[in-house]
Amino acid sequence: MTNDTFFNHSTRFAILWSIMLLGASCTPDSNQKLDSREWSLLWSDEFSGQKGTAPSASNWSYDIGTGTDGWGNQELQFYTNRPENVALDGEGHLVITARKESFSGRSFTSARINTKGKFQHTYGRIEASIKNPHGPGIWPAFWMLGSQIDVVGWPKSGEIDIMEMRGQDPSMVYGSLHGPGYSAGNAITGYYALQNARFDTDYYLYAVEWYPDRIDFFVNDFLYHRVYKRDVRGEWVFDRSFYLVLNIAVGGTFLGYPNDKTPFPQKMMIDFVRVYQ
Repeated sequence: MTNDTFFNHSTRFAILWSIMLLGASCTPDSNQKLDSREWSLLWSDEFSGQKGTAPSASNWSYDIGTGTDGWGNQELQFYTNRPENVALDGEGHLVITARKESFSGRSFTSARINTKGKFQHTYGRIEASIKNPHGPGIWPAFWMLGSQIDVVGWPKSGEIDIMEMRGQDPSMVYGSLHGPGYSAGNAITGYYALQNARFDTDYYLYAVEWYPDRIDFFVNDFLYHRVYKRDVRGEWVFDRSFYLVLNIAVGGTFLGYPNDKTPFPQKMMIDFVRVYQ
């Protein structure tokens, strides 16, 4: 994912064919072990509150509208701050809902929230427990953007995609880094594939552990992708603060477009987001 005026995913299908060349990880094996370490909680949102209310205004802001060229990816949704698209469920979850409806010239609505200007941080463990939506053309994501993006632009700002999923393939999620020399279809990407299970039927814990010399990607505390600073084929821009983003996109060049097999509405259920240092 990117912010409004940033990259076009028109070449990101190449990721699916180039993962092995990039050295990305896939299904679990006995050689991949979780490192032992200790963290202290710095920031969190547990999404407690009454049903139908908005997420905390102290933590989250909204991206509204369509952005430039569908937020840079030729997406189809109109992002809103309506409770129909983003609200607490009263049971400790935030719900982002993608809907098929006519709204401000678009055929779909959804929501995208971020912590820009409210919380941004450098290094640590960043995690969220999420049950994903599904279906062709449905694109949930939990990610981060460099807080200097309005000054330096994208991809120099950097982007950390903690979790992305193509809705037509709900058994696989991706983790990626974008920066100068390795962005869009050339992002440094790893993937995690479930066997006989799906990411839309239960909550999974998605996380990165971010250090000065590397970034590690996890699903349910399984380390599936590690990127060292020394191995990046371009400028390392992950030594500054980043903010958090959660959204569902509809359509776009990363995954294609909804069809008659795509059920609506689709819900992304977030149990919590936590940041540790």
